[in-house]
Amino acid sequence: MGLLDDRKVAILATDGFEEDELTSPKEAVEKEGATVHVVSLESGSIKSWKNGNWNIEVGVDKTIDEVSASDYNSLILPGGVINPDKLRRNGKAVKFVRDFFDQHKPVAAICHGPWMLVEAGVMKGRKATSFSSIKTDMQNAGTNWYDEEVVVDQGLVTSRSPEDLPAFNAKLVEEFREGKHEEQTV
Repeated sequence: MGLLDDRKVAILATDGFEEDELTSPKEAVEKEGATVHVVSLESGSIKSWKNGNWNIEVGVDKTIDEVSASDYNSLILPGGVINPDKLRRNGKAVKFVRDFFDQHKPVAAICHGPWMLVEAGVMKGRKATSFSSIKTDMQNAGTNWYDEEVVVDQGLVTSRSPEDLPAFNAKLVEEFREGKHEEQTV
């Protein structure tokens, strides 16, 4: 019996995602029994970014047009500079992220992934971290930003970089298991 046997998790990503920031959390939640769907802007596959180069392709399970937050228990937002910059220009992707907060469901974002949280307008008064280069964006959105390997705030799990993946994965499994946080304010 895994900790997440009855959970459905969405990973929202597109071309340019930081490879380890998608594959490592995906493996962590699948190991605990979760059903995981990679959700993207278009069907087919998306290409990772690793060590300054394009690398592996990951299959897309669902497009943003085929899903809603109500289909899932939790959401993972990997980073990479290209990935969230493309995603935040898509209104449906931004709404998908915002809806997880409206429904009080756990969300985990790492590195540049929190740019989607800024775009969704859900960070005012929240505690979080991110890659250091978007610290000012996070603070301008009202985030209480911390330089820590993992920050948890009422179901929101954030980390800074791939080096933080062990702590990030452990906390997201814990928060995804706890489920909805009704006291969450957005």
